[in-house]
Amino acid sequence: MFKRILIANRGEIALRIMRTAQRLGVECVAVYSEADRDAQHVRLADAAVCLGGTASSDSYLRSAAVLSAALSTGAQAIHPGYGFLSENASFAEAVGAAGLTFIGPPADAMRQMGSKDAAKALMAAAGVPLLPGYHGEAQDLPTLRREALACGLSAGLPVLLKAVLGGGGKGMRVVRSEAELQPAVEGAQREARASFGDARLLVERYLPSARHIEVQVFCDARGGAVHLFERDCSVQRRHQKVLEEAPAPAVDAALRRQLGEAALRAARAVGYEGAGTVEFIADAADPSHFYFMEMNTRLQVEHPVTEMISGVDLVEWQLRVAAGEPLPLTQDQLTLAGHSFEARIYAEKPEAGFLPGSGPLTYLSTPSPSGETYLPAAQRSSSAGYAVRIDSGVVQGDEVSVFYDPMIAKLITRGPDRLAALRALQRALDDWKVVGLPTNVPFLKRILQTEAFREGRVHTAFIDEHKAELLPDVPAPPSHKLLSLAVSQWVKQQGDLLAAALPPGSVWARQPFLRLGSSVCGGAGASPLELQPLDIEGNPSGAPFFAFFRHAAPSPPLLTARADPISALEISISAEREAPPSEWTRLELLQSADASFRATLNGESCTGTAVIEPPTDDSRDTLVTMFTGGETYQLAVRDLAAQAHARLSAKESDAARQAAIIAPMPGKIVRLLVAPGQAVAEGEALVVLEAMKMEHTMHAKAQSVVAAIHAKEGDVVPQRALLVSFQDVAAAA
Repeated sequence: MFKRILIANRGEIALRIMRTAQRLGVECVAVYSEADRDAQHVRLADAAVCLGGTASSDSYLRSAAVLSAALSTGAQAIHPGYGFLSENASFAEAVGAAGLTFIGPPADAMRQMGSKDAAKALMAAAGVPLLPGYHGEAQDLPTLRREALACGLSAGLPVLLKAVLGGGGKGMRVVRSEAELQPAVEGAQREARASFGDARLLVERYLPSARHIEVQVFCDARGGAVHLFERDCSVQRRHQKVLEEAPAPAVDAALRRQLGEAALRAARAVGYEGAGTVEFIADAADPSHFYFMEMNTRLQVEHPVTEMISGVDLVEWQLRVAAGEPLPLTQDQLTLAGHSFEARIYAEKPEAGFLPGSGPLTYLSTPSPSGETYLPAAQRSSSAGYAVRIDSGVVQGDEVSVFYDPMIAKLITRGPDRLAALRALQRALDDWKVVGLPTNVPFLKRILQTEAFREGRVHTAFIDEHKAELLPDVPAPPSHKLLSLAVSQWVKQQGDLLAAALPPGSVWARQPFLRLGSSVCGGAGASPLELQPLDIEGNPSGAPFFAFFRHAAPSPPLLTARADPISALEISISAEREAPPSEWTRLELLQSADASFRATLNGESCTGTAVIEPPTDDSRDTLVTMFTGGETYQLAVRDLAAQAHARLSAKESDAARQAAIIAPMPGKIVRLLVAPGQAVAEGEALVVLEAMKMEHTMHAKAQSVVAAIHAKEGDVVPQRALLVSFQDVAAAA
């Protein structure tokens, strides 16, 4: 076994590799960019080397710098993780030439499988089933057009453009008509060139309702080869996986054997060694009709679900095989037990086209890990069928950068069967609380609630098919229960702030809390609080609510300046600002520590979490994010007596911004498609922004004339940066 390895990656996968390596007594060297100087993988490594820069191209993709770091720190091997240099055959060769071990497959195998056109030819020779398509050398537009039409586009069947190198949904476009072909080819080539340094594409028949089923394989240098069963990765957005599970629904033992044998034929065809994943696309109605898609010559993001059902630590196997050891188990010794799900937690905005987000993790609370992960079924205790696992690269206070993939964690659960594992995932997602940036957690919870997903009726168009359920146009308004709890937390926070501002022993520390500009602790005659629900962008969502509150006689005041003792409050929620309170809800705050609380509403017990962000220079609103009973909402709480002027200013600012194109996220301007003075039509593409290695095109929502361009191609712009302004204020943002 190695004494020291370098991990050429970042975030959760770097920490995942580190955990196993350090358990085996192997020291770990981390590498990092300037943006990751304070990242978790840097803090927990035995040594760390800065690669410089912030963008991937200036840091983690600098193969010479990574190799130099390994040599200078005495590492014997390099583990590439996934992404970055993990499927770079030239890097693997350079590692070997330097006398180090590349913890991955041989460079030749990577090169053959990394080139999807060459891989298709190899698979055909090995008897692995293929979809109809084109994977030739000619890459000019007329050739790609001809092949796309021959592949089915001429008959109205959609085709898929896919980068010859790489993966992760980058350099991929679905084309449904000949008119879409040229811009799709240009966009896919541009994205492929930027991500992989190679703009070549292949064309294949697109199955709009298909299953994505993949098989985990493992081979050693002595001829040993096994498969560790299959995973289903059909639930995707933008060709990137969102939810994975193992084993795949509706795959019986006979089909599992066929998939495994086909995957091993594929691996043996290229002399494979190490961990790999053979991906198949299958007919959703009959998965026994499956076709080779590609082979990922690395550890997959979703490998934990395989570990959960097999009890195998795949990273440990990688280290042992790379060190020259044989596979620890034969095919007959591998057993499948239970069911496992993985949910990818992304910093993104599903309701805004899955735009990636970035920023600080102001608050992060996760479910508690439990259960045994790396233990074969025969050795598990009676309760070990259940498990919760978190693979994450961040902690509260960390910054999620615009420069890298927006995935911040993976939540993995296991149960004795699919329904049990699904319920465990639902509970764990309810316990996942993030404030500071948008995440897809509410979106994931909605997926799990659909009848189709619960029954295992998944396919690659699942999200599009269920868009109305998963991405509702109008979110449900917050409940009165949640609004009442938010009021109590706001009042308590005001009392805490007042207490902190008073000197010790002050006589005022025992006086009832006074609201500025209103009567003591609210009351029917006082100006109410305005509770404005916010969307994922922090913008108003739906009509505001108004809260009146008063002491619950004969109880003492709810709060003194010391916020102690905590007693009762009566709250009335109304849709009208001037409406006199009619029905009062009695709320008693029983306990409040940090962000968690316990209370009763009209005698009904409830618990939850309230994260309060005080006003800033940009906003006088207090932001309250509530998590209770599976419900999550962010509210802007406004004391109307103190904020009338602030609201007026905000409205004026909003009106001014409606006439401009604003950057929806930080990113790099890839293309400007218009010029000052140019007339634009509704829906016309205006700006292409690249963020987290993906392109995002902004369009006009109304006819207008461009007044000015406020950025140039190549600029890196912050979120909400002004990009294009218009002469006509009816133009869209």
